[in-house]
Order: sequence, then C-alpha cells, then structure tokens
Amino acid sequence: MSQDNFQERTEKATPRRREKAREEGKVVKSQELNAAAIIILGFLSLYTVGPSAIEQIKTMFAYNMRNAPVIASSDPTFAKIFGDSMVQFFTIMFPIFAAMAVIGFGINVAQVGFKISTKGLEPKLDKLNIVNGAKKLFAMKSLVQLVRDTLKLSVIGFVGYKAIESEFESFFQLSDMTIPQIAGTMVQLAVILALKIGAIVLIIAAIDYAYQKYEFEKSIKMSKQEIKDESKDTDGSPQIKSRIRQLQREMSRNRMMNSVPEADVVITNPTHIAVALKYDSSVNSAPFVVAKGERLMAQKIKEIAYENDIPVIEDKPLARALFKVCEIEQIVPMHLYRAVAEVLAYVYRLKGKVMS
Repeated sequence: MSQDNFQERTEKATPRRREKAREEGKVVKSQELNAAAIIILGFLSLYTVGPSAIEQIKTMFAYNMRNAPVIASSDPTFAKIFGDSMVQFFTIMFPIFAAMAVIGFGINVAQVGFKISTKGLEPKLDKLNIVNGAKKLFAMKSLVQLVRDTLKLSVIGFVGYKAIESEFESFFQLSDMTIPQIAGTMVQLAVILALKIGAIVLIIAAIDYAYQKYEFEKSIKMSKQEIKDESKDTDGSPQIKSRIRQLQREMSRNRMMNSVPEADVVITNPTHIAVALKYDSSVNSAPFVVAKGERLMAQKIKEIAYENDIPVIEDKPLARALFKVCEIEQIVPMHLYRAVAEVLAYVYRLKGKVMS
C-alpha cells in the first residue's frame, strides 16, 4: 500500500468530489426532518380536508346500511359492493394521500435537490459479509445512533404524555357529549397532540440535520495528494500543460512574425533587441507595436524586415524603452511620442511619404 493512502484527510472536498458523492447517493439528509414535515403538514392537511372526507365516508356507509337487504339479494357475496366501496373510499382519501406524497417528495427535494441516481440501489456483495455486519453492529457509530434514538423516543414520549395530560379535563367531559361532539373533540385533541409532537420532532430534526451535515463533510474530506491527483486528472499532467503552453507561445510568435511585414520601421539595440512599429491613423491615434523580441527573436524580426524592405533603425535607448513598457498591439506611451515621431519622420522622408 502506498504512502499516499496513509495521508490524513484534512482538506475540504472539491466541487468534483461533492458531485461524485452525490452521484453515489451520498447527500446530507435527515430522516427526522422528513418525519417532522409529514407530521405537522400532514395533520394540517388532514385537519383541512378531513371533515369533508369524513362526511363523504359517512354518507357512503349510510347508503350501504340502508340498502343492505336490496344489495344482499342482488349480490349475496357482497363482492361488488365491497369493490365499489373501496374505490369510493380511495377516491375520497386521494387528496390526503396526494398531499402526503407531495410533502414527502418536497421535503426530500428541499434537502438534497433533484437528481436521479441508481448507484445507491446497486447490490454490493460486501453488505452480505457477516463479519463486516457484526463489526458495524458493535461499532461506536452504531452505539451513538442507538443512544441518540433512545433519547429521541424518550423526549417524544415525554412530550406526548404531557400533551395528553394537559387535556385530561376534556376526557372527563366526553361522557356528556353526543357522538359527533366526541368525534370532533377527539379530532381536535389529535391535531393538538400531533402539532406538539411535530414541533419537538422539528427541533430534533434541526439538530440531526446539523449533525448529518458535519458527518457528511467529514466523510468527503480529501488528502492533499487526492486533490493533486484530481487536479491532474481534470487539467492534465504538468507535461501536457507545459506542452499546451509551448504550443500557445509558438502560435503567438507566428502571429507576431506575420505582422512584421506590415510594420513601418524596426528599432534595434542593435543586436539584442528589436521592436517593430506601425502607424496607421485609421487604426490607432498613435504608433503601436506589432512585434518585439530579443536575441534570436530580434534577429528573426530584422531578417523579415530586410526581406520586406522595412527600414531598420538603431536607437539603443528607444529600443530598450519600447521593449520594456510596450506589449504587442499596444500604442506607444506619451512620453516616447517625440522620439518615435522623429524616427518615423526620418523613415517617411526616406520613402518619400508624409505622416498623416
């Protein structure tokens, strides 16, 4: 095993590592948050839609009871009436079931976003390993989870007991109520109990989500070597990147050399530096550099200039200044205008041209 495998994972995960973990189904997710949302929003939906659904179910059962003799004579097995009743029941309850499904789907999307991944469903043979399963069973993480779940159930049970205890007086009054009043009171008590338990589950869910996020960030941390390897895979090896930069420099030099025949003058050092200038009032308001180089590049610029009858003027201070402060296609700075203008005027006199 290489030494890299023993490096401590201390670096934050890169975006690529996070995306890879997401594709494998590893995301920050709290099941308690799902439970809290379903309890609170689900019971609110039930409280809103429930009375209407109950009335429809009561009407359906009342009809079946009133017409039981007729139904029995036409369908002794009650198979048809049972099937029709189930269809009606699920039709009545569909809004509630749909609301539960939307709540469950929505809270999952809110936590992890929308991405379909099948890697989490792929069978893994190591999950069938009894030894590994036993190790996980007695691992510290499993013990912490057991303690956490026990505390969670204890807190929820205590809150539920206190919520019911606070409504004991309502229970004593049930004997004096009619059946509809009893049903209404029980529904109200159930909603109150659900909201109180939902609130405590929501608090537990917030703590659990923070813990899950901490565990997730810890699990996807990377070593410095892993980051280097990923960068190499993404951007290519240093040799390839160096070759790409070399090709880019060669292409840039070729473009520069192709611009030398368009220059008006080449100013030299005379052997170490060469700077080719061009003045075209339709392009720039001042002379600009079309090519520059030193040593072998300077010699190449001068050779091209001689081949194209471009004047080569020796001016050491001006050549050094232009080479230092000007980039390719950059206009001459103002403090060098006078010196460059004198050189161009001399060149134009040689060619019989007039500066525009």
